[in-house]
Amino acid sequence: MERIPDVYGAVLLEPSSERRREEYWDWVAVSLFLLVTVDLLTSMYAAEAVGLAHESNPVMAYLLSQSLILVIAAHIIVVLVAVVLFYGLHAVAQAGSRGGVAWLCLEAYLGLLVVAGLFVFANNLSVIVLGDSLL
Repeated sequence: MERIPDVYGAVLLEPSSERRREEYWDWVAVSLFLLVTVDLLTSMYAAEAVGLAHESNPVMAYLLSQSLILVIAAHIIVVLVAVVLFYGLHAVAQAGSRGGVAWLCLEAYLGLLVVAGLFVFANNLSVIVLGDSLL
């Protein structure tokens, strides 16, 4: 374990950078699976089950009215943007110039991705089961 000072000067014990990097990439994979794959599948099912009128996201409503190739391409772009943002945040955190703040920002980013994925999944299930969006 490495010892690093946090922003307040306290010393934090952190796992090795290799183990931490692997764990963070695991969380990126989980969050993108929720946010992209599960969203795509449940949105397509909801659109088929109750129609596009119940899609509360105007971008997704537009995409679902287009060809499947365009829908998949848009989701691939979302994955690439999310991965590039994570990679950039991880590079800043590894540089260590900001101490624990950079790692906190990285973890907050991952947390937001997971929460967004879970919310989108719950919203799509609400549309499928109840016929109405949570929004």
